[in-house]
Amino acid sequence: MFLSGVFLAVSPWVVGFRSAERDLAINNLIIGIVVALLAASYATVYGRTHGLSWAPVLLGLWTIVAPWVIQGSDVAGGTVATNVITGVLITACGLGTMRMGRAVASRTSR
Repeated sequence: MFLSGVFLAVSPWVVGFRSAERDLAINNLIIGIVVALLAASYATVYGRTHGLSWAPVLLGLWTIVAPWVIQGSDVAGGTVATNVITGVLITACGLGTMRMGRAVASRTSR
């Protein structure tokens, strides 16, 4: 999840978003940083942060739909592919984190 967040944050410069996609580039930078910070917190203090395990799922789903919500129909194919693939990865990792959170919660409630 950490690498997906870092890639999402730098994707506007790696993929080469058009200048018309500036708002989407800013969105990707912010969401990518948030995902990377969440992943780092899960790796270091999961016992305290597992309650936020739903957040990457929502951020991943937002990443998938963001090109159309922010840009409308004027969005390049590479931009869409980058956001959809990265969003799917973030969502899948988030679902895995939620599953681990349930395991932690069930162990502590015994």
